[in-house]
Amino acid sequence: MTRSILDRLFSLEGKTAVVTGAGRGNGKAIAEGLVSAGATVIGIDLFFENDYSTHECLNCDITKKEDLNTALEYIVNKYKTIDILVNNAGVSYPNNFLDYPEDSWDKTYEVNLKAPYELMKMVAKNMKDTASGGSIINITSLNSEMAFPNNPAYVSMKGALKQLTKSASLDLGKYNIRVNNIGPGYFMTEMTRNSWEDQEKHDARASKTVLNRWGKPEDLIGAAVFLASEASSYITGQDIYIDGGWLIKGL
Repeated sequence: MTRSILDRLFSLEGKTAVVTGAGRGNGKAIAEGLVSAGATVIGIDLFFENDYSTHECLNCDITKKEDLNTALEYIVNKYKTIDILVNNAGVSYPNNFLDYPEDSWDKTYEVNLKAPYELMKMVAKNMKDTASGGSIINITSLNSEMAFPNNPAYVSMKGALKQLTKSASLDLGKYNIRVNNIGPGYFMTEMTRNSWEDQEKHDARASKTVLNRWGKPEDLIGAAVFLASEASSYITGQDIYIDGGWLIKGL
């Protein structure tokens, strides 16, 4: 296989990508990675850090349909098509199961499950009218496979998002729209900062992996570019776990 074929397979030149939760952490790394592969990227978030010279950023509350409509109308008017959607934004509100607050459950549902569902529907309507279709990547979690303590809403919504991806991949395949999941393990983000800074918890989580370390946001770039590009043109409805081997580790 020549280098030119590899370049073509993994190139995102001429593609427009929307990445939610792109203001920091994993979403920012994914956005920058897609840009490095040639895509034009629009990041959507409520919070943005520092310099974003690599991609455009839109302030948007993804739990509000009017915000989503405004953002997507702007993107389509400016860029004509949306070829790639990465549903990365997520929240986590740990609490004891028996005392779990209803508002924490509702907010987790709104951000982690309903918003990706609404965005997939909206973006797929644009993708289906293009000859090349599109690629949708949902960011799930180890928690779509495994229960972690005192976080029933997060575990539930990530598990549901995993299955929503499979449902969408079946229904949208006829439009040449592929839908896949990336499931990160323990990554250093704002969501996990307390565990990262607690040496005992930090070491305990690292020891759960085969590679004996936490994930870094840039560890997600390769899989994101792969699933967004023609290199994965015959892959849909699948789960790729980037977890350092956490899921397979036995004794």
